[in-house]
Amino acid sequence: MIPYGRQDIRSEDIDAVIEVLKSDFITQGPVVARFEAALAKKVGAARAVAMNSATSALHVAVAALDLGPGDLMWTSPITFVASANCGRYVGADVDFVDIDPDTFNMCPKALAAKLEQAKAVGRLPKVIVPVHMCGQSAAMHEIAELVRPLGIRIVEDASHAVGGSYMGELVGSCKYSDITIFSFHPVKIITTAEGGMALTNDPELAARMERLRSHGITRDSEMMSQEPDGPWYYQQIELGWNYRMTEMQATLGLKQQERLEEYVDRRNALADRYDILLADLPLDRPGRQKGARSSFHLYVIRLHDETRHRAVFEALQSHGVGVNLHYIPVHLQPYYRALGFAVGDFPLAEAYYQRAISIPLYSGLTDPEQDQVVTALKAALA
Repeated sequence: MIPYGRQDIRSEDIDAVIEVLKSDFITQGPVVARFEAALAKKVGAARAVAMNSATSALHVAVAALDLGPGDLMWTSPITFVASANCGRYVGADVDFVDIDPDTFNMCPKALAAKLEQAKAVGRLPKVIVPVHMCGQSAAMHEIAELVRPLGIRIVEDASHAVGGSYMGELVGSCKYSDITIFSFHPVKIITTAEGGMALTNDPELAARMERLRSHGITRDSEMMSQEPDGPWYYQQIELGWNYRMTEMQATLGLKQQERLEEYVDRRNALADRYDILLADLPLDRPGRQKGARSSFHLYVIRLHDETRHRAVFEALQSHGVGVNLHYIPVHLQPYYRALGFAVGDFPLAEAYYQRAISIPLYSGLTDPEQDQVVTALKAALA
């Protein structure tokens, strides 16, 4: 079976993790700090805060922005549920903005229309979470121009997009956002097994996210309500969580990051090759946004004939091709339906779901394996 995604773990990665296991620190320690500094420097952000998952990073990000009960957060309906759930974790209401059918990202035109409606009823979101679907940046310049004058805070869910670029800068620079989130899940561009990171250019946000990932505890005497009892003293000044990254994860991330450009270049070469090999088939290939270079976490095709969606998916599986579907629209999940969402609320996201299939794409995929995927796809469509 050719999987839709696969991590690339090399002997040097294993050796580095073994070395840290022999050191004095195995939970959060100096290697985590080095990983944070290295990735922040790589993408051009001032600060980075590593955590045990991107879901945790999303949770901490919206909490640091003081999103809470009575507030509203908007995100995309085509994403993993974590992009929306982070708002619910802090008690906020969540709504969605429909997608651009070519890029699968939040549509700026749909956002502009929804903002006008929200202004008319006096119910603007406090936070907006655009998702960089498949590794391609959302239209962040347009989105920022729409929401920043209204005082809306922006969290980029770039879980798919480490190594991608937008308008000449690497995703993660936070030029158009308050916070950017990366994921290091095994099928992402680089992996720490599980892990995530929040990046920001705001030192106060960075300091608060550092506290929130570690129980809301501080050792900074200036933030305490009394003089320290001694050098051992700490205070919990707000409610936080245990979202710390381990030294082993950070060590793996540092080694993987050394190959980030190699991984992204290979994924783009495979995507370009798919574009050529699939050009004459009855399907739509992923759209490319002007000014953006995707990291190509995923390559999503959309069938012209949606009535054959399941049959083609199952035929590919039977031919040893590990396809997947990213994603079921979040508003159609039972939890969100119970909050009042229904079929027809976001028609472009729902139309995408009826036709989308993620076919294999990862840096270790060989040209012959890619040819095998294409042959199986042609047979399934025949």
